[in-house]
Amino acid sequence: MRTLQTPVTELPKIRPVEVTALRKLGITTVGDLLLHLPYGWESYGEPVLLRNAIDNDQVTVVGTLLSVARKQSRYKRMPLTEGSLQDDAGARLKITWFKQPWIPRDFHVGDRVAVAGKLRASFGYQMINPHLEKLDAPGGPSRVGGEMPKYHLSAGITAKKLASLVEHALPLADELADPLPAAVRHRQGLLTVADAVRLGHRPGRPEDWSRAVTSMQFAELLILQLALLISDRRMATEPAQPVPYRQDVIDAFKTGLAFELTGAQRRAIWDIYKDIQREVPMNRLLNGDVGSGKTVVAAAAVAMTHAAGLQSVVMAPTEILARQHLHKFRSYLEESIPGLTVELLVSGLPAAERRRVVTAVASGHTGLLVGTHALIEEAVQIANLGLAVVDEQHRFGTHQREMLRAKGQGRPHFLAMTATPIPRSLALAIYGDMRLSTLDELPPGRTPVDTVVLPPRARLEAEELIRREVAAGRQAFVICPLIEESEKVEVKAATAEYERLRTEVFPDLRVALVHGKLKEKDAVMRAFGAGEHDILVATAVVEVGVDIPNATVMLIEGAERFGLAQLHQFRGRVGRGAAASHCILLSEDPGESSLARLELIAREHDGFKLAMEDMRQRGMGEMMGARQHGMSDIAMQGLLQPELLNQARQEAEQLIDEDPELRSYPDLLDAVQRRLDLTSIS
Repeated sequence: MRTLQTPVTELPKIRPVEVTALRKLGITTVGDLLLHLPYGWESYGEPVLLRNAIDNDQVTVVGTLLSVARKQSRYKRMPLTEGSLQDDAGARLKITWFKQPWIPRDFHVGDRVAVAGKLRASFGYQMINPHLEKLDAPGGPSRVGGEMPKYHLSAGITAKKLASLVEHALPLADELADPLPAAVRHRQGLLTVADAVRLGHRPGRPEDWSRAVTSMQFAELLILQLALLISDRRMATEPAQPVPYRQDVIDAFKTGLAFELTGAQRRAIWDIYKDIQREVPMNRLLNGDVGSGKTVVAAAAVAMTHAAGLQSVVMAPTEILARQHLHKFRSYLEESIPGLTVELLVSGLPAAERRRVVTAVASGHTGLLVGTHALIEEAVQIANLGLAVVDEQHRFGTHQREMLRAKGQGRPHFLAMTATPIPRSLALAIYGDMRLSTLDELPPGRTPVDTVVLPPRARLEAEELIRREVAAGRQAFVICPLIEESEKVEVKAATAEYERLRTEVFPDLRVALVHGKLKEKDAVMRAFGAGEHDILVATAVVEVGVDIPNATVMLIEGAERFGLAQLHQFRGRVGRGAAASHCILLSEDPGESSLARLELIAREHDGFKLAMEDMRQRGMGEMMGARQHGMSDIAMQGLLQPELLNQARQEAEQLIDEDPELRSYPDLLDAVQRRLDLTSIS
């Protein structure tokens, strides 16, 4: 007997690749599946004959399969499926499916089928990646055509398959917990969770779906706002050591820099200085685009903290990033701020060096300790911790950050930094208990990166550009495609590309390889930074925090497989020196939607605008790792609706005023507590 806790693996006709795809969407149980509502609907209409269809329209076509077979693209031998269909008037439709190799196994010549997609009629009738349904019984299609749900997906599962799985789960909708108090639901005119789920997946009218989505959004936004209010209240009860402002410290700090601070950096530094003068612990998010200079803002905070006799820590997610921080913080601080020493603590340190660093920070002689997860190990004690900084904060859970904060005697001031640009309205909503500073201007001297989209046939042009740049003394990155199904496969693909470039394309150049499974990846990155390699073949491991000013080419294979925000991060790895830089997006998928996304990257260099578009296209969860925020994509879209968010905030404040412990609402309290446990804020 199925329950909401039943794993999706027990649903009928579900394949392992689909289970993996669902897991990446945060769906592991039947209950998760029910809460994954469509984000919209597409209309394909009733079946039409090809001769009556209009070019570029979304249409449904019924006919007989004349052919269906697996093929491979010319370059990289990417799997695809090609087929042809004859409609009831004898017209033929050519069909191409990318990344759906299972189709020839389930569909055969002679099958009567329905397809739904965008029709191209310029040079014969064609469709790319249409929805597909076998018609086993007389009559029209039941799953494709007409109004079809648009679900956020992951590679390995189609919208049609996800909808069919939901059909099996819908009878359990009544078992879903409903955390909203009846009075709130009545005041806001909301549906119960069970009704919202049923109408969200199977609306009778468009307004049914809209009301269902609004109800689910409001419920999650209310829980979020209650969690923020409770978290904020907890923070206010735990005092921190005030850090008084000293003009001589900031003057010395600025004098030691080899550049002028931007206006955005100066505003952010002043925000921090005002915060840390108070006994209430600072809890601030520094939100900036690629290359906006977040590290120097953090360094200014460290300088003032040191002047008050307190220590600081900076925690980064990788050793590569931690070592780069070490270099930058030393250059910003050690010569200009007397007595401030910066040390590194990572798992790879020799035992003697590790003992020295741990002893120095415990005795108070280290002003700033930079490191990775090694910072929160039990043996590490910090004499007088006044400031904790977490870089790429979304990669750390609440528990890890609390362990870091607990290293001192009192509660330290806290600064989180993120290199994924988050639109201001969204950041304020998600991190509502954190004050926000936004670095929305780039320092002078950042070279604009020329970005182009190229088809596979233009590969020689891209490789020739790399050769010219290396001949001029520059370096290049080559990023291998994201292969979602398996990191092992991804490493294999990167290794194969490395061997091809090293032996066939650039045998006379120094080519290196780095990926997440490589034990020596930090050593390889250091060697690349030192100029010992000309070309670095890499997976997404170099997405953030890699600072190689001499690198001027970023070639991204299979670029359509990455999100806009991630592509923008890759592009940010070049353009860090004075020389002109280039980002080449090589596409393996000629589909219109894929090319349109990549052309947007070529035109737009504002990371905040790209982040907004990424959220619209791929969902919040994909862009921000929002699964760890404990929120669905539907709810996160609601964060962009100020009126809805404001109503949720008002209801949350009223509930807290009436019942600060939420004892009258146990289901709501459980939901808020889960939200506090899941969230990346604290």
